[in-house]
Amino acid sequence: MSRGFVKEDDQEEVPIVPQRANLPEGVPNFVTLTGMEQLLSEKKILIDERDNLSSADENEKRIALNFINAKLQLLNDRIAEARIIDAKGQPQDEIRFGASVTLKTEVSGKIQVFQITGVDEADIAKGKISFISPLAKALINKKVGDKVILKRDREDIVFEVIDIAYK
Repeated sequence: MSRGFVKEDDQEEVPIVPQRANLPEGVPNFVTLTGMEQLLSEKKILIDERDNLSSADENEKRIALNFINAKLQLLNDRIAEARIIDAKGQPQDEIRFGASVTLKTEVSGKIQVFQITGVDEADIAKGKISFISPLAKALINKKVGDKVILKRDREDIVFEVIDIAYK
């Protein structure tokens, strides 16, 4: 049917859904066990939200339902592609996915702890960095005592690996 014969009020509004954390094409979706639990918890919350949707306005309800379903589709895709990496199976003396790494900044002596996680679990405020981040890439395969150089535009940052732990 030609669009000329369709009332404007009958047009379905396409929801704009924010993309999930960036995972480059072809890169496996590695997750920690905690990361997978968070994805599944998020899915349960969205399903509960969808199942308990209520609105007096049928159009608003339909738009909200479309939005939740679109978010669920992105989440389901991420879950389907997830590969859980067991931290206990990693070499305990090397930095790999899932490691919590204690670093000392060479210039300031500041001590920081970061865990290398999946892209959806990463949260710098909680000390969790994505395995595709520049720092995580620089840390992979390093051992206690190794120096790590994080290339920056202005000035490189040099860290010393103080400790490696797997939880």
